[in-house]
Amino acid sequence: MKEHLSGCSVEASMRILGGRWRLLLVSYLIDGPKRFNDLRRDVPGISQRMLTLDLRALEDAGLIKRTVYPTSPVKVEYELSEDGQRLRPIVEVMKEFGLWLKARGEQA
Repeated sequence: MKEHLSGCSVEASMRILGGRWRLLLVSYLIDGPKRFNDLRRDVPGISQRMLTLDLRALEDAGLIKRTVYPTSPVKVEYELSEDGQRLRPIVEVMKEFGLWLKARGEQA
């Protein structure tokens, strides 16, 4: 992992959660486990490659758990880990801010 440039805790958070999709993926996993294709349907603008990369990054950071079930075909589910549950308040604040932006007439 790259070293922090500023030493700021916000930078450390952004290193893991930054980018277009990661926090959005976390927000969809708050409601419970989801399969890969469920997440693709939830986030239609994300490519399969980017979804794979972002899920791996969140898993490497210990924020999500990947469970492989020995079925045929193989079933894989993603869910927030115990550490990932700490992101709930962040997602709630982002939702509130998004609603405020919509009320102001801001376009995303």
